[in-house]
Amino acid sequence: MPTRVLVTGGAGFIGANFIEYALQTHPDWHITNLDKLTYAGFLENVQPFQAVFADRYHFVHGDVCDGPLVLQLVAESDLIVHFAAESNVDLSIGDAVAFLDTNIYGTRNLLEACRQHPVQRLLVVSTDEVYGNAWQDRPSLESDPLMPCSPYAASKAALDVLAFSYFETYGLPVVRTRCSNNYGPRQDPTKLIPRFLLHALHDQPLPIYGHGHNTRDWIYVQDHCRAIDAVLHAPDSVHGQVFNVGADSEHSVLTISDLILDALHKPTTLMSHVPDRLGHVRRHAVNSELLQRTLGWHPETTFEAGIAQTIAWYQQNPDWWQAVVKAQSQRLPNYAAVYQFPAWFKSV
Repeated sequence: MPTRVLVTGGAGFIGANFIEYALQTHPDWHITNLDKLTYAGFLENVQPFQAVFADRYHFVHGDVCDGPLVLQLVAESDLIVHFAAESNVDLSIGDAVAFLDTNIYGTRNLLEACRQHPVQRLLVVSTDEVYGNAWQDRPSLESDPLMPCSPYAASKAALDVLAFSYFETYGLPVVRTRCSNNYGPRQDPTKLIPRFLLHALHDQPLPIYGHGHNTRDWIYVQDHCRAIDAVLHAPDSVHGQVFNVGADSEHSVLTISDLILDALHKPTTLMSHVPDRLGHVRRHAVNSELLQRTLGWHPETTFEAGIAQTIAWYQQNPDWWQAVVKAQSQRLPNYAAVYQFPAWFKSV
């Protein structure tokens, strides 16, 4: 019997990479992808594999806030991987309503559907943003308090603990992961690494918030996909657990800027410091020893190798980012003013 897998938010960066990885790795999996196609979800992300795996992949254009639709899809599923979320920190600072709706109410719909139609496992993909600033002397542990610093992070913390409450109250087979910053192919161009890449490619300033010494633990998206796979195949004893997913690879915004400019043979004068983001977290980093010790997962891609592969991918796939940038300029409010893409895109 095939394993029926529902992936929410599977047209986004991490979701699409995971679906492609899963279809290649598990020939008995049949995957349904539910995505609303907002500013971070694109059909261009799934085109590389949807034809190849047409017999095992199905796309549904829909919203996790649509209760009847979610109920129907959950009833047809064995495993669920819940990526769907509003995820743009800058947009959450401007208006958090959509973040509360999708991230909290949408997750509640999924949890309620699992109560009515039991599944083998529901993996809720959270984020290290829920911890706020990592402890200065060490990365964040799963047992650390949740102290989110943006409305986006607060909404993710809420869905994270809401999922846990359904494990405690109703015995739902919930597992959560909190991953550090991802990077790699097909990432939303408003995110730091692809944004800096595209700006540098067009000799435009790289907008660095504040002093630029803020650090993040960076993980290549394929390593994250393998971690999710490991959690999905873990024994039932992991239900109720939360696992940090990180690569122990902390780098500052300034360091990343240097790497990108150097790789593209661009001058450091393109670095441009702009006013700092409200509630800007100084450091995100997680300790993933629990995941490594419990399930034997380890990151395989060094930051140097991963960033080189990412730069090469964006250079080799201009059709993808041109289509995505054009779509985002139509979907996001104040896109031109905030992200400055259309100014140079028109000249491409």
